[in-house]
Amino acid sequence: LQYNRVWIPDDEEVWQSAEITRNYKAGDPFLHVQLEDGTELNYPVDPAALPPLRNPDILVGENDLTALSYLHEPAVLHN
Repeated sequence: LQYNRVWIPDDEEVWQSAEITRNYKAGDPFLHVQLEDGTELNYPVDPAALPPLRNPDILVGENDLTALSYLHEPAVLHN
């Protein structure tokens, strides 16, 4: 999963984009991520509910939501 981008829930912005900075192994209590502003974060995760993956930048602004690779709340809101 290293270098994949995900959406992290946020109290102020609803969702924040983050990049995974270390490989995640099943059972790890944290996902090591870096937010777009450069902040590094150890995000606590439930292995059964990992954060949603972010679509590639080329799909941002897509008129047809069915063209998105990942279709979930943060992807729709960001699009």
